[in-house]
Amino acid sequence: MHGLILAGGEGSRLAAEGVLVPKPLLPIAGEPLIVRLLETLAALGCETLTCLVRADFPAVFEEMEGRAFGPPLTVRACRTPSSLHTLVAGLDAAPPGDVFCTMVDTVMPLADWRAVYGATSKALGSGADAVLAVTPFVDDESPLYVARDGAGFVRGLSDQLVDPPCVTGGVYGLGPTARKAATDALGRGIERMRGFLKWFAGGGARIATVVVPRIIDVDRESDLRLADAWLGSPEAQA
Repeated sequence: MHGLILAGGEGSRLAAEGVLVPKPLLPIAGEPLIVRLLETLAALGCETLTCLVRADFPAVFEEMEGRAFGPPLTVRACRTPSSLHTLVAGLDAAPPGDVFCTMVDTVMPLADWRAVYGATSKALGSGADAVLAVTPFVDDESPLYVARDGAGFVRGLSDQLVDPPCVTGGVYGLGPTARKAATDALGRGIERMRGFLKWFAGGGARIATVVVPRIIDVDRESDLRLADAWLGSPEAQA
């Protein structure tokens, strides 16, 4: 699988709270988010690494300059108007094949990354079109809820609460069908990642899920403090 990190957002909510460091460079347990993710994807076994980084963040490109993580690394500047635009640009930059994609602000311990990566590889290899990392830990202003069948495949995606609660976590496995569908969705006027996922699932795509106890999406200063304390704890490093 090829690793893909999407860092095309402005980080406006953090900036509004006075956090002026570009989101990819936010320190979590002593490392910038983007560096931590690249090291993680390399350790998981990704064949290549691709990052889409907002062009307004020159400090991120300076941080990446001269760094080596093992697999070949491509860092592309973008100024995309939506999360789906960023995904499609990232998929265009990544080599053909299955893609393990994460948003730059997704935080979880290495053991959970390993579990998600292994399950994603297995599901895509068994014929799933896509894989979603999901969690019962709901701490988002606008969560995307996931209804699943008994085998763990997506029955539907909604903005409305499902029982038991289960939400997307910002990590996606995308096979060739899903890669093409993302471009098709953009051509249909769909612009947000959640809109693409709803449309793709509603069209009958076979989307597997991997449940993770807790995933933190760093959108606010409180998320940053929580993630930093969590990944620095003995529990997360075990």
